[in-house]
Amino acid sequence: MNTSTDFHVEIARIQTAIEKHLGMEGNLIFDFTNTENNIKLNLITVNPRHNQSFLFHSVIGLDKIEALNKMLEYVKKYKEEESSYTIQWRIIGDKELHTSYFRAKNMYDALDKLYYNRDINSISVYSIVMNPVT
Repeated sequence: MNTSTDFHVEIARIQTAIEKHLGMEGNLIFDFTNTENNIKLNLITVNPRHNQSFLFHSVIGLDKIEALNKMLEYVKKYKEEESSYTIQWRIIGDKELHTSYFRAKNMYDALDKLYYNRDINSISVYSIVMNPVT
């Protein structure tokens, strides 16, 4: 990073680039946590239709800017590297069935993204399908 560039401005610039690349302006949460001398970035999506959040992807960097740059690189190529899954689910106690789409290495990874930061007993999964490659 150029030393004359403001740290917070650079963070905002990269976050905006990620949002624009995904076409999800205003529906992403950049969740940073410290882990053993590194920064972990969990990129979380928020579905405005049913107001539920899901894990999109996690990366680890030496600082926030490195983590954001790693996430930007991931979002540029994730469609070529991971399979697409459709999961039908509902919240326990709710009657509405929801359909969500995930990119993941395998179906277990897709389910981890669905269940991220929530009690496993709070959602019933009705189906998980790996979508055909197009």
